[in-house]
Amino acid sequence: MDPVPPAHPMRRTPVQQRSADRLARILDACAELLDETGYEKLSTRAVAVRAGVPIGSVYRFFGNKRAMAVALAHRNLDRYADGIAVRLAGLPASDWRPVVDAVLDEYLSMKRSVPGFALVDFGVPAPPPDGPAADPNHLVAARLTQLMCGHLGLTPGADLERAVLVAVEATDALIQLAFRSDPAGDPRIVAETRVMMQAYLARVLD
Repeated sequence: MDPVPPAHPMRRTPVQQRSADRLARILDACAELLDETGYEKLSTRAVAVRAGVPIGSVYRFFGNKRAMAVALAHRNLDRYADGIAVRLAGLPASDWRPVVDAVLDEYLSMKRSVPGFALVDFGVPAPPPDGPAADPNHLVAARLTQLMCGHLGLTPGADLERAVLVAVEATDALIQLAFRSDPAGDPRIVAETRVMMQAYLARVLD
């Protein structure tokens, strides 16, 4: 099952490398400022200053700060999927459990190392305006289902994607708890989260 395509947050997509590099600097600056000031105090002007670009360059891509943060979230999801793909390349296709571990391990790695990820992982800290189809965890679940099925040779379906969505929602809440308890992620809560994921997904993957 293909993931639901999200509404594109950008006014224009860069064609030339120079524009792509400028967009990357804008999103990098956005991520850094999220860590420093939070989402509420984030501004397009501050991002432009940090990125070293004219404010007009920011507005050429984004109509407001929400659109900019959504684009950062989309980039995070792409990088998450790419990181999982790298991990899966070294795993056998005969056992789903290491695959689920790889999904969690890549998320933990990004949580600990990627600027801005604590506030904007795969969605901005506000309800999506386009309904459930644009909800970040729905998009993550669809992407994960596609990756896992591709590696394990399974046929995607609504039941599996629903189970993955429930696992994503539960894991999201538990990992937030782990990082509230310990800035690096409480290892005991992470371990319990891993057990929960394995036990729940065994219903549909065994």
